Amino acid sequence: MTGRRHIASAFIVAALILCGFAQATTAHAQSSPPPGASMPSSDAERALAAQHPREWANLTPDQRERVLENYRRWQSMRPEDRQRVQQNFQTFRNLPPEERKRVLEGLRRWRQLPQARRDELQHDYARWRGLPPDQRDRMMKQYQQFEQLPPAQRQRMMANWHRWQQMTPDQRREARRRLGLSRPHPPQP
Repeated sequence: MTGRRHIASAFIVAALILCGFAQATTAHAQSSPPPGASMPSSDAERALAAQHPREWANLTPDQRERVLENYRRWQSMRPEDRQRVQQNFQTFRNLPPEERKRVLEGLRRWRQLPQARRDELQHDYARWRGLPPDQRDRMMKQYQQFEQLPPAQRQRMMANWHRWQQMTPDQRREARRRLGLSRPHPPQP
């Protein structure tokens, strides 16, 4: 796996994992926690807090609640899911510091997206993951080629793509015809 692909995969996986946590955090932030909600409610949760007494004492009630929500989610995960999360975390930890910083910045931006946009991106990612590996590889190579272009050329390509997205199907057909990209239609029976 190439460095960029490895980083992209780590970012995507981290974003999707943390998205679930971010959704829970968003829902929690919209309603005030009930009294005592940030207190451990099981022996396992009390043990977690007891293992790190200074850190636990320095957390705000909202932070404690978030830790407990994440811990409960962790406890409810299947062993293979836990292993995958641990592997992804280790991948993240093995990234050079500047790459980890980029991943964290991406996660910060992810959390700021409206929920509808996050849902759309998750849907697109699931669709991408469902593509055959050779098609995904081809798309990654095209993206890497795009990334290598000079900034002015990338900007022109993006502007053209945005114009294309705004066109009606008839306008697109006409543009293809003018550019000589239209395919001849098979004769009608």
